[in-house]
Amino acid sequence: MTIVHREPITDRSAWTGADLLAESAPEPAGARSWEVTLDDAGRAELADALARVEATGLPLSRIDRDAFALPGLAPTLATVRDELRTGRGFVLLRGFPVDGYSIEAVEKLYWGLCSHLGTGMTQNSDASLIHYVTDGALRPNQGKRGVGSPLRSSLHVDLTDVVSLLCVRQAPDNPPSWVASSTEIHNRILARHPEALEAFYHGFEWDRLEEHGEGESATTGYRVPVFSQAGGQVSCRYNRYWMASALKRRHGEVPADAQALFDLFDATADEVRLEVDFQPGDVQFVNNYTVLHGRAAHDEIPEEARKRVLMRIWLDFDGEARPMVDEAVVRYGIVRHGALGWTVDQLNAGAHRGRHPRQADGRPVVAAR
Repeated sequence: MTIVHREPITDRSAWTGADLLAESAPEPAGARSWEVTLDDAGRAELADALARVEATGLPLSRIDRDAFALPGLAPTLATVRDELRTGRGFVLLRGFPVDGYSIEAVEKLYWGLCSHLGTGMTQNSDASLIHYVTDGALRPNQGKRGVGSPLRSSLHVDLTDVVSLLCVRQAPDNPPSWVASSTEIHNRILARHPEALEAFYHGFEWDRLEEHGEGESATTGYRVPVFSQAGGQVSCRYNRYWMASALKRRHGEVPADAQALFDLFDATADEVRLEVDFQPGDVQFVNNYTVLHGRAAHDEIPEEARKRVLMRIWLDFDGEARPMVDEAVVRYGIVRHGALGWTVDQLNAGAHRGRHPRQADGRPVVAAR
């Protein structure tokens, strides 16, 4: 039986954009509590770590936290990890070095930093560890996903524990990024439309958007709860596009009751969101169980040299992410298909050329790492 959490969530994961802005010191001089800024010493340590791995010829897939040691940044990275796991669920790191570096060097700097925060995972049909969010020449193979399109990106979660985005080049019209607390969305639906919660806890199938492997089904084949709770903690897995695509595949259209639920969720997410200025050298980290992310639309950019370019890394927390009612479904059920959801060790071993191991009911095997 599905257990619905029916008490307001009062921990630090529940917040509104308006509340966070009100807490901040007056702009432009005031510091914002969700921001961390790298200083010259931090950037110098990153440059030194890059020089070491380049001197040894290590490819990106062989760079780990030992090879890319960052002792001086350890307290900063510990703050980021703690804030993601048990705090607000998102951090904006400013001042990351991108100017003056080749795109390959930025990849290594970014991957090396993220190696201290979790385990990197493959995230597209190319089995890429770094995904380029752009509609330009760097766009990878990504099935039917619209990642990088100039269109509005509604608030959603990505497929692993944490999504990180590095702004390399912003669009000329500077679209703001958005983040929203999914636990605060839960609170507001509980207060206003408690009758809708059971359907959200029951969940929806997710489409695999043509990135499933040979012999794998085109959808999950099982429902993934939008909200679920275990140990008194509520987790969220919401991406309207993936869920609506599965419904269209099954029914030919999105049924009216599901459409109404998605509209309710989206409207509530927009109501509580925080708008964030996102500039080159900014890195956004988001816990996909407690925070959604998105952005405003921007104008189309014909010239390749001016196109918006972000780098994205998907991370899993080392060890348990949080208490879960069914880890196979909530944590792994939407990511382990095709060339997505493989660790670096599995990628280096060539495991991504095969199929993810599954239980008899089609759910992923939790222990497979």
